[in-house]
Amino acid sequence: MAEALADERELPNPYDLPLEAIDVSDPRLLEQDAWRPYFARLRDEAPVHYCADSAFGPYWSITRFDDIKAVDMNHHAFSSEPTIILGDPPQDFRTRSFIGTDGKTHDEERKAVQPAVAPRQLANLEPLIRQRVAAILDALPVEEAFDWVPAVSIELTTQMLATLFDFPFEDRHLLPYWSDVATSGSATGSHKVSEEKRRQELNAMLDYFYRLWKEREANPGNDFISLMAQSPAFAAMDPMTFMGQLNLLIIGGNDTTRNSISGGVYALNQFPEAYAKLKAEPALIPNMVAEIIRWQTPLAHMRRTVKEDLTFQGQQMKAGDKVVMWYVSGNRDERAFEDPDRLIIDRPNARGHVSFGYGVHRCMGNRLGEMQLRVLWEELLCRFEHIEVLAEPERVRSNFVKGYASMPVMLHPKARAA
Repeated sequence: MAEALADERELPNPYDLPLEAIDVSDPRLLEQDAWRPYFARLRDEAPVHYCADSAFGPYWSITRFDDIKAVDMNHHAFSSEPTIILGDPPQDFRTRSFIGTDGKTHDEERKAVQPAVAPRQLANLEPLIRQRVAAILDALPVEEAFDWVPAVSIELTTQMLATLFDFPFEDRHLLPYWSDVATSGSATGSHKVSEEKRRQELNAMLDYFYRLWKEREANPGNDFISLMAQSPAFAAMDPMTFMGQLNLLIIGGNDTTRNSISGGVYALNQFPEAYAKLKAEPALIPNMVAEIIRWQTPLAHMRRTVKEDLTFQGQQMKAGDKVVMWYVSGNRDERAFEDPDRLIIDRPNARGHVSFGYGVHRCMGNRLGEMQLRVLWEELLCRFEHIEVLAEPERVRSNFVKGYASMPVMLHPKARAA
C-alpha cells in the first residue's frame, strides 16, 4: 500500500513522464508543494485521466472545473459509497458516515444534524466566535517568532468544534488530535500514527463520545451529539457507523477551516499586493475569504465510485471504478478562473470555487467556516499592521488534506497614534 512510497525518491518532472505514468495520488506532491505542474499537464492533455497503478489502486482523475462539477452533481451515476477518499480503508475497520452514503439514508442523517450549523444558530454563535478570536489574538506574542498553526489555526477551530459538540472545554485538545488520527493511515498516504495506534485512539474517541451520548439522551441541547441522540435517523447506529459520523463532523469542522486560516496568512505573504489592498479596503474581507478557500483548497479531493458502466468525456468507465475529483486542480483551472495561481481578493467569481463540493454532498458547514475566517480577519486587521511569515511552512503529508503542520510567523503591531 502507501508505505511503498519511498521517501528518498525524487519527484520527477511531470513533463518528462508518459501520460499514463502520471500518478497524482502520491502524498508527497502536496507535502512538497509540487502538485501544480502535474495537474496543469493533466488539465491540458488528459483532463479525464486513468492511472492504472498506484499505491491506492487504479483510479480516474477528474481535473477540470466543469468536469468536477458534472461528476459531483451526478450522484445517480457516481456514488459516494463506500468512501469519499481515494484509498480503501482496511476491510476489518471500515466506518460509514452520511457523506459516504447515497439516497434516503444520507438525506435523513444530514437533515438531523444540520440545525447545529443553521443560519439562526450561526447568528447566535458569531458574538462567541468574536470573543474567542479576540482572546486568542490578544494572548499572542508581538514582534517575536511563534508557530501560527497551533497558536491560532488549531486553537480557534478547536474551540469552535468544542462548542458544536458541547464538548468538555478542558479536553478540547482531543478533537484536533482525533481529526489528525482519523485522516492518517494507508488510505491517504499519511502515517502520523501506526494502524494499530490509529485504531486504539479512534476506539478511545468512540468511548468518550458514547459517554456524551448517554448524557445528551437525558439532557439534550442543540449540539451535534444531542441532535443525533434525539433523531430516529441514528437510532440503530452501530459503533463503526457512529465512529464514521464523528470522524466526518470532526474533520469537517477542523481541517477545512484550520488550513484555510493558515493558508490565508501564507497566501497574503506570497502576494503582498493583495495584502496591501486588504489593508486599504477591509470591506473586501468576505470576498477574500472565498478567494482564500479557493486558493488553499483545504481538502484536495473527493472520490466517487462508478455505479454502472458509462462513458464520461469520451472515456469508458467500468462499474466499481474509482473516480477522484481533484478539487485542488479544479480551483486552479484556467478555464474557470483568470490567473488562477494568484490570490486576487476582489476576484469576481471567487465564491464559485469547488472547495465545498456541489450537489447533495455540498459541505454542510461552509457558512460556519466562512464566518470564522471573516471574523478572524476583521479582528486581525484591527490589531496588527502585518503578519510576517518567517520561513516556508511545513506541510502535511497526505493526498487528501492539503494542510500545514507548522508555520513560523511574527506579528507587527499597528503604529500608535501620536
